[in-house]
This record gives sequence, C-alpha cells and structure tokens, in this order.
Amino acid sequence: MERIDRIINNEKYIAHLLLTEEIEQSRQFCGHGRDHLISAARIAWILNLEMGLGLEKDVVYAAGLLHDIGRDVQYEKGVPHELASAEIAPSILSECGYNPEEIDRIVLAISLHRTKEIAAEESLSGILYRADKLSRACFWCKADKDCKWPEQKKNRGVDF
Repeated sequence: MERIDRIINNEKYIAHLLLTEEIEQSRQFCGHGRDHLISAARIAWILNLEMGLGLEKDVVYAAGLLHDIGRDVQYEKGVPHELASAEIAPSILSECGYNPEEIDRIVLAISLHRTKEIAAEESLSGILYRADKLSRACFWCKADKDCKWPEQKKNRGVDF
C-alpha cells in the first residue's frame, strides 16, 4: 500500500505522532500512539471485509491511521481531537496522493469517529467508530482497576 507508506513516512504525520507519544509518555491508560492507530486501522479493515462494504484498503487504513493525529493539539490547545485531526488530515492525505473525494470521505469519518449515532452505520464512518472502540484491549490492561471507563464500555474479549 504505497499511499499508506507515504502517510507513515510523512513529516507532518510523524511530528504530530511523536508529540502525542511524548505527551502521553507517562499516561497510565490507553494511549493514542502507533499501536492504537494501526490497531484501529486493521480492525476497520476487518469490519469492512466482514460486512462486505467494498471500501478501498488504503482509504480504510488512512482513516484509521489519521483518526487521532490531532491528539497533541487537544492536549496543547484544548481543541477536540476529532476536529483537530480532521483539520490536519487533508494536507497529509493530499501530499500522499489521495484525491479530493477520498479526502472528503476520510475526513468525514475522522470528524465523526466519536459520534455514537453513527456506530451502526455501514460506512467508513461507522466502521472507524467501532474500530476505535474495539482496539482497546481492556481484558489485558494493567490499569484496568483504575480506569474510569464504565464497565459496559470496556472490551472484555475479542469481539471482532
């Protein structure tokens, strides 16, 4: 996936990712670094395949890899990360060879990835929402006992 390789090697992408990882270095709970981003991308791809949506692989992966790229902006400026990520993503996607229609679909999914109402949608937005939640391995988490997530939100098994 040539365009995905371009994303993970993109200077802006790397700069935001490294800043988030630095800020979250002492974070006890779920992080938003490389592991989370690639897990969300892979789970979104699996959901796409299982549902037979026929979405393009590099579009699904791009949404997964970019959905939290604005976390550093949230930490530093208080901007909700889904909005910051949706603002950062278009220039990265454009530099990496995505066309305007693809960019619009990916950015829409990123901007909605925390909107519960789209959870059941059979769309890029819907699978990104679910993949983001499913990527959390609560059943293995060392901080589980201190986690403030309600029990009904925690992933207690591999559900995908």
